[in-house]
Amino acid sequence: MNLKDTFLATLVPIFLGFGFVIAKPAMEHFPPMLLMGLRFFFAASILIWWFPIPIGFLKKIFFVSIIANTLQYTITYTGLSMIDASAAVLLVQMEVPFGVMFAYFMLKEKPTVRSIIGISIALIGVYILTGSPNLDGKFIGAALVVTGASIWALGQVLVKPLSKEVNPIALVAWLALFSGPILITFSAIFDGNTINYFKAASLESWIIAIYLGFIMQPISYGCFYYVLKNNPLYKVLPIVTMGIPPTGLLAAILILGEEPTKELFIGGAIILLGVVMIVFNTKKN
Repeated sequence: MNLKDTFLATLVPIFLGFGFVIAKPAMEHFPPMLLMGLRFFFAASILIWWFPIPIGFLKKIFFVSIIANTLQYTITYTGLSMIDASAAVLLVQMEVPFGVMFAYFMLKEKPTVRSIIGISIALIGVYILTGSPNLDGKFIGAALVVTGASIWALGQVLVKPLSKEVNPIALVAWLALFSGPILITFSAIFDGNTINYFKAASLESWIIAIYLGFIMQPISYGCFYYVLKNNPLYKVLPIVTMGIPPTGLLAAILILGEEPTKELFIGGAIILLGVVMIVFNTKKN
């Protein structure tokens, strides 16, 4: 990976980790589906004008948007709304073990023994982390975050071939264009009157929504898809996955004032150990 791609890959966890954490207070005014709908609507509104319609790929992009954006973010952020951000930012690291499993079943990429051990270690870490007092009585929230991580991994398996055919920023734009209106519509159906949420939302919540849509989404996923297009997944994942936990934890502690427990740190460290065994072991082909 060249210096430019390494720098761009480094930006991804910084923006994602920070954005993941600050989304939590915004969900006090915006339901998760509505907040994510605004995120994608804002991102699409500034990006789609700069790229031609990717004719020939719209059906694939729409399908991927349902999995990688609409479904995944609904589940993950609903889970985040139920648990501490410091715990959620560690649980989402299960994206990597799930990615290995999906690659085996969908791409016929056989994992090594070390990868299988890494997955097992990560699962042990999840078990320990969910025993944290911070997650007492919040099993559903934790389960939703882990489920969302699995769907994210599936989404990236689907995105990778598209990233080779469609400009990465254009891909971000058109995925967001499909997802935003769907999520806002679903929120109106399941959460109630959307206009009332808009009127009641604080200035802070609107600023967070604007950051997620106009800044974080274009920069983080634009960089991610660009680097993913030019480099094998095994080179990209270590930078992205290893950078999110420290960024997210610092944001949760310093901005939200959360106090992670020892179980969270121990479980999180074990999850990261399993992830390291996987991402630094992928066959280089």
